Amino acid sequence: MNGRTTAGTNLDTVRRHNLGTVLGIVHRGGPVARSALTQATGLNRSTIGALVAELVELGLVVEREPESSNRVGRPSPVIAPDGRVVALAVNPEVDAVTVGVVGLDAVVHRRVRYPTGHVPTAQEAAAIASAVIDGLRPDLGRASRVVGVGVAVPGLVREEDGVVRLAPHLEWAEEPFAAELAEATGYPVLAANDASLGANAERLFGAGRGASDLVYVNGGASGIGAGVIVGGSPLTGISGYAGELGHTLVNSSGVRCHCGAIGCLETEVSQRALLRALGLASADPDELSRVLAAAVGSGDAAVTAEVDRQVGYLATALRNATNVFDPERIVLGGFLGALHELAPERLPDLVAAQALAASAESLTITRSALGSDILMIGAAELAFAPLLAAPAA
Repeated sequence: MNGRTTAGTNLDTVRRHNLGTVLGIVHRGGPVARSALTQATGLNRSTIGALVAELVELGLVVEREPESSNRVGRPSPVIAPDGRVVALAVNPEVDAVTVGVVGLDAVVHRRVRYPTGHVPTAQEAAAIASAVIDGLRPDLGRASRVVGVGVAVPGLVREEDGVVRLAPHLEWAEEPFAAELAEATGYPVLAANDASLGANAERLFGAGRGASDLVYVNGGASGIGAGVIVGGSPLTGISGYAGELGHTLVNSSGVRCHCGAIGCLETEVSQRALLRALGLASADPDELSRVLAAAVGSGDAAVTAEVDRQVGYLATALRNATNVFDPERIVLGGFLGALHELAPERLPDLVAAQALAASAESLTITRSALGSDILMIGAAELAFAPLLAAPAA
């Protein structure tokens, strides 16, 4: 191979890398001045100009004039992600399958929750998701590109092929759900654990923004999971199964969990118990939060007692997470966020009283900033990953 060919290949590799870097900054940071891209990347203005022009041509970003300012000189153009580039997001649960359409600008354009009335099989969930996606065709018709589907699964998912190794509440084991959904929809599909995706979404776009070490704990109809970010990178474990905080011990005198152990967090802190105390059969996270707040505010003794009981056990689990991971921030999603919101000072106080003082002194515990959209955004980010890695592919 001659030197000229090698140099050309290397330059092309660098260009592709820089394209991904610029698109990633715009995608995760939102609209940004071209001059700020120059500062963030260390690349010169002409190189940034060429990269932005290529991303505009690819239909991935839009360039516009900035709003008027008092600064002297010509203002730098603003680069924004094109929200017409979308990903589909799917979250199968024990009582519903939720499908969303999420733009490259991290805006959830549509979210459809399809109640099932029973625990769906993997085949049923794939069929429901495919049918809902068909119903979203008018929305997708307005998109310039659909990059694929990301799936947030409440269970253990093998990273390499999207096989659901075990989702106990769904009663799925060794289910090739990603492959089934890809066949049903015709789109490429990637799948991962829901809490891990939620952690990434909060780190990039929500309450975890700016934190290099955080723990995201998600509570849903299918139990409790956690995603851990260490030094800015997801903690996955050797096969992608790390973060099962729902199966850590909080009550040695408790009941047996479906996993076989005694006293897991999931057995003591659950959405089902809250719904039972409220006299409800089901509720989405937003509705549950409203009803819980109303019941506690009205002095409902049974609901207040159940909330207090669950907060106590949750504090024990968060103490363990604090001592093990020494995070800067713990972010609570789903019904756990609703529990925290009822008394925002109580849970941090309980954790601080139990955890190692050195680990707890800089800890912040907060509710998810992305609310009901978190798993949609997290799953979409999974689908966007190949595009962000290789925009010109």
